[in-house]
Amino acid sequence: MLDKGANENNLTCPAGCSDSPPNVMLTDDKCHKPSLDIELNPFVVIIKERFAQTFSLNYTCGMKMTTMTIKDVAERAGVSITTVSHVINGTRFVSEDLSSRVLEAMQFLNYQPNSLARSLRMGQSKTIGLIVPDNSNLFFAEIARAIEDNGFEHGYSVILCNTDDDPVKEAAYVNVLFAKQVDGVIFISSGAASESLKKLLDAKIPVVVVDREISDIQVDNVLVDNLQGGYDATHALLLSGHRRIACIAGPSDLTPSNQRLIGYYQALEEAGLTIDEKLVVRGNFHPQSGYVAGLELLKQNDRPTAIFACNDMMAFGTLRAAYELKLAIPGELAVIGFDDIELASYVIPTLTTMAQPKQQMGRMAVELILDRINGQITQSRTIVLPPQLISRRSSEN
Repeated sequence: MLDKGANENNLTCPAGCSDSPPNVMLTDDKCHKPSLDIELNPFVVIIKERFAQTFSLNYTCGMKMTTMTIKDVAERAGVSITTVSHVINGTRFVSEDLSSRVLEAMQFLNYQPNSLARSLRMGQSKTIGLIVPDNSNLFFAEIARAIEDNGFEHGYSVILCNTDDDPVKEAAYVNVLFAKQVDGVIFISSGAASESLKKLLDAKIPVVVVDREISDIQVDNVLVDNLQGGYDATHALLLSGHRRIACIAGPSDLTPSNQRLIGYYQALEEAGLTIDEKLVVRGNFHPQSGYVAGLELLKQNDRPTAIFACNDMMAFGTLRAAYELKLAIPGELAVIGFDDIELASYVIPTLTTMAQPKQQMGRMAVELILDRINGQITQSRTIVLPPQLISRRSSEN
């Protein structure tokens, strides 16, 4: 219980309030704080004990919250505004005693520094933009998580922008990242050519491209050897005795899709097999397209005995098609995917797949972008990581 004139919380009854106002419930709608039961009269303010050390509330007669400023923090801590600034920004040594007083005052007042203003002063926002083409594709979701985890370890927040493979939406998000003054952008393009990427580079914003290589632009890249992956997947099926092997490829305007298809062709040619174009069907990397392509392939009179799907999501659709056609896997049909997303080890049958090293890709992308941000590299670098065959039930002999 505090007297009206107590300096500790600086709470008084404003002029014009009645002598005996009713109890007041302050809710999230009123003060943007957890609900507090507060009894007001000209002399007494009672705050529930569990909140007493957490919030300082300044009132007008209309019961509105007052935004705390750095000046309020300085006054409560008994230090200068400059000292508070140094504690917040780490720009000068401040003694442990003064730092503790400032931090305690910030917590008591629930003071939140203006991060945008601070970034303008310090020249860095400590944020990285991440542009992905489809966050419903679990491969990109897992890549995004790896990038976010590694960025957080280095003190950076990651702003995720999902373009839905739409160049217009991609361009809009680039403008958003400009406005947010991000320090750099990790970029997975919506297509083989990207005006958005050129715009970022022209603005001298550090950029790292992941997964989808963009030709004719000098930029840092973190890629997977997709050609080798397509070759290895097809070669594994050949070693299992399959000779009629189909491929469900991805979109023709994406480098990873085309490289995996080239690897498929190379493995068949090396085995001396004639390429049958009826066994190649394109999808869009979504399960539905794998399902439709699977039905098309498996309803052929001379159907394939094995299918290499160029990502796991389309492979899942293929498994569904085989199930509806009552084909035993792997007895009558073998299936191999690409990516090794987490669900690949949980579907029935478990999916054999070419694993992309997602954690390593995320770590390398963050390391490259931080090198660029800190001015430690000038020449563009390309890192190509090998995929690995993960054998599971869907392709067992």
